[in-house]
Amino acid sequence: MKAGNVFYIYLVLLLACLTLSAPVIAQAQVSESNEVDYFAAFMEGKKVGHAIQSRVVSEGKVTTSEDVSMTISRGDVPVTMDAVETSIETTAGEPLGFEAEQRLSMMTMKVTGTVDKQGIVSITTTVMGQEQKSTLEWPVGAIMSEGLRLLTLKKGLEEGTQYTAKVFSAVFIGAIDVQIRVGPKQNVDLLGRVVELTKVTTTYNIPGTGEVITTSYVDEKLRNQKVVMPMGGMQVELLTCAKEFALGENDVFEVIDKMFLKSPVPLDNVGLAKSIVYHISPTPGTDSLKIPAGDSQKVQQLEDGKVIVTVGPVMAPAGAQFPYQGSDSAILEAMKPTRYVQSDRKEIIDLARQAVGDTKDVAGAVQKIEAFVARYVENRSLSVGYASAAEVAASKQGDCSEFAVLTAALCRAVGIPAQVVTGIAYVDDWAGFQGFGGHAWVRAYVGDKWIDLDAAFKRAGLGGYDAGHIALAVGNGDPEGFFNIVGTIGRFKIDNVTINKD
Repeated sequence: MKAGNVFYIYLVLLLACLTLSAPVIAQAQVSESNEVDYFAAFMEGKKVGHAIQSRVVSEGKVTTSEDVSMTISRGDVPVTMDAVETSIETTAGEPLGFEAEQRLSMMTMKVTGTVDKQGIVSITTTVMGQEQKSTLEWPVGAIMSEGLRLLTLKKGLEEGTQYTAKVFSAVFIGAIDVQIRVGPKQNVDLLGRVVELTKVTTTYNIPGTGEVITTSYVDEKLRNQKVVMPMGGMQVELLTCAKEFALGENDVFEVIDKMFLKSPVPLDNVGLAKSIVYHISPTPGTDSLKIPAGDSQKVQQLEDGKVIVTVGPVMAPAGAQFPYQGSDSAILEAMKPTRYVQSDRKEIIDLARQAVGDTKDVAGAVQKIEAFVARYVENRSLSVGYASAAEVAASKQGDCSEFAVLTAALCRAVGIPAQVVTGIAYVDDWAGFQGFGGHAWVRAYVGDKWIDLDAAFKRAGLGGYDAGHIALAVGNGDPEGFFNIVGTIGRFKIDNVTINKD
């Protein structure tokens, strides 16, 4: 179970949302300035961290930074997650460069990028001191924090004003389509201080996820005073405050119970089920549910918004060889190294070869990789927020997502397409909880089928992947690929379960 991973994903999304609503000063352009705002972060009334927004104008450049830190408790184990994003632009809002750094417990990843005059972006990703370089073209029409600041100044705060923008995020290493709507003025409580502010609703269309909506309350100078974002059926609130309070002591906020979904009935011997049929309904206020289908998961969307999901593990067909030699673009994408699934690293390739040995059949190879990872990760640590495959290879510790990214990396390293799946999985007893908890596993392409693998469940003596798993998102292992889970957890309930054992 990976409640901490889900909250890390929320943290990254929160950072992206802050970046796309950076501090704005409604004043004439000055040649030199340094502005800083501090926020306290709350969940369910408890202080869990802080955010710092800053904007510095110097030597014709504008540097805007957002720094978010949150601490949660997972089964009485504190996990601190930090993320910083910086954009560098001209005073006219033209992009020059960016940085993003994510720190989760012992794990650190940094991305830096520069934009040349031809619009070519040179990117360096650093993990464990090793650099990976890549390039991409600057998205047409994309702006960053200062460009958005200038656009916001131009549009103003008249109620009913609506506009759109394409905003580049260093966290996603890509552009996000944003829709902004100015609402009415309201009296807002800021830690006992009631202030009249303007409500601004921002809709983020994140690729592969759908819409994420945040609500900001800004003053007459267009500075954020309060930001509210949904989080798995809860809300995170950022409130402007004094530096001393923002950086002060946090409360203890236990998340394990927040990320479990009740089952209508206990599920006995899930591993023996041929398939399980789930009748799922959206919670009030949820327009629709986006649940992916696959070889092991069939999805039927009903007219009333409810969904029937049938999960039945697919057996791996024998006789297929690896590496994959086909031309399907989606499958080929599942063979590439990524920031978190570094299948081209020597230590990963060596582990993959060790895992598969002289096996030539791809079905046998994925089974060996699953079993190898189940043995290799020795310490199922709750203190790891979200680690890359290379970091897991070095530390041999982590929870389900660490098992997943390492499994996917070993598959890709020997030419077997693999994707990382996030969703929920049923457990009889995990830290005293029964039901469906946030989880991550892998699916690998074997012959003509996507076969699901769960090294974390195998390590825990639960047999591996079974019909108690419901996939909510499929990606390449990068946290931003998990954001469909952000828009799904907390937005549905399971009404009925039918177990088929024949």
